[in-house]
Amino acid sequence: MKITVNGTAQDTAAPTLDALLIEVGHGGAKVATAVNERFVPAALRPEQRLNDGDRVEIVAPRQGG
Repeated sequence: MKITVNGTAQDTAAPTLDALLIEVGHGGAKVATAVNERFVPAALRPEQRLNDGDRVEIVAPRQGG
């Protein structure tokens, strides 16, 4: 299916947000996620189904000042 991850079109076979994070290399990382502009808490990622055309945002925390 075709989705958009952080503004970039991408093909994926991942059925869930959790599986997508593993696919793109963020499996164990502490990140914030949203699907179609809706925040998805870490505990709900395995249940968050992905559909063709979804827009996913993955944001890693940064330190600095």
